[in-house]
Amino acid sequence: MTVIVRDPGFYEPDDEDDCVRVWYVCRAHGRPYLHEACGEGAHLIELHCAEHGPENLWPDPRMLMFPDGFTPPLSEAQLSWARS
Repeated sequence: MTVIVRDPGFYEPDDEDDCVRVWYVCRAHGRPYLHEACGEGAHLIELHCAEHGPENLWPDPRMLMFPDGFTPPLSEAQLSWARS
């Protein structure tokens, strides 16, 4: 299972931000997340920005490719909005 971590304390990017140095971190394994290569078991993924620190990202690009593989799942409305 892969869970995208969103937190009210994380930076909330907007359309004005041009964050260019971002990467995914797996909190469960304490290292960068590279397509489940960070370790076995469940993954708790957060987006980390070099400028802002942890950021909220919704939806995650991988959620668009595999909407059934993430918790919480995207609703049909969210999926339609993200694909448009």
